[in-house]
Amino acid sequence: MMTQKIGKLLALTGVVLVFCLFSAGCTDTQGPAGPAKGEISIGYVTWDCAIASSNVMKQVFEEAGYDVTLVAVDAGPLFQALARGDLDFTTTGWLPHTHEHYWEQYGDQIDYVNKNIPGAARIGLVVPTYVSIDSIDEMNGVADRFGGRIVGIDPGAGIMTRTEQAIEEYNLDYNLIASSSAGMAAELRSAINKEEWVVVTGWAPHWKFGRWDLKFLDDPKGVYGEAEDVVTLARQGLKDDDPEAYGILTRFEWTTEDIASVMTDIEGGMPEEEAAKAWVDAHRDRVDVWLGEE
Repeated sequence: MMTQKIGKLLALTGVVLVFCLFSAGCTDTQGPAGPAKGEISIGYVTWDCAIASSNVMKQVFEEAGYDVTLVAVDAGPLFQALARGDLDFTTTGWLPHTHEHYWEQYGDQIDYVNKNIPGAARIGLVVPTYVSIDSIDEMNGVADRFGGRIVGIDPGAGIMTRTEQAIEEYNLDYNLIASSSAGMAAELRSAINKEEWVVVTGWAPHWKFGRWDLKFLDDPKGVYGEAEDVVTLARQGLKDDDPEAYGILTRFEWTTEDIASVMTDIEGGMPEEEAAKAWVDAHRDRVDVWLGEE
C-alpha cells in the first residue's frame, strides 16, 4: 500500500523527490513497541522546523508500533499529496498566511487536525540587529549596503511568494535570490562573521534566533501578515482508517522552545533522528500524553 502511495506521489509531482527512508520504514521489523500496527507516511518541506517536528513524530509513531516513512517534498506537491491521500499527514502547515495559497487551492480536500504550535509562528524579512534600519519601507535608501539582494529559500515556498509581493508593494529595488533553508543560513552566517549587511527571508521558530542577534523588519503594509499557527494537516479518511494514529495527531501540541531545542541540536551537528530521540526521552510526560497513555 505504501509503495503505491509513493508511486502516485511521484506521478503527481513529476519531479524527483528526496525520500528520507529510515530503518523502520517499509519493513516488517519490530519497532520499540513491538510488531508494527500499520504504515504511516509523514510529508514535510525541508525547513529546519519541519525536519525537527517530523523526526520527533517519527519517533513517537514508531514507539506506538508503526512503520514510518518520511517524505521530503516542496510545499505545492505536499498539499497536492495530502489532498489526494498519497501522504498521511504533515505537522508543519503554516496558516493562515504562509501556506494561504495552497490552502485556498486544496483546503477543502484536507483534514485540518489541530494547531500544534498556536499563534507563535512568524515570517518576514530578517536582518542582524547591527543593521541600522528597522522597517521594510527604509530598504531602498540603503540598497547598496545590502548589495540590492534579498537572500531567499526554495522558490516554491510561501515566504518567497510573500517576498515577491513585498518587493512590489514597497517598490523595492532588490533582487530576490532563490536558495534553500541551508543556503540562506550559510549566507547569513557568512555576513555576520564579517559584520556585513544582509537581509534574508526568515521565520520563527528557527534556531538562527538563538544563535545570532537578529530582528524582523517592520512590515507597515502587512504583506507578511500577523503571527500565525503551525498546524497538523492530514489526509481525509485517516480519522476513520486509523483512529489511534489520528488520536496521536489530535493530542500533539508543543511550544516554540521545544521545537527550537531540537533544531538547535540538529544545527549543532547531531543527526536528525538522534536529536528527535533525545527530545522524546527528555519529555516522557508530554510524549505519553500524545500517545494517550496518561
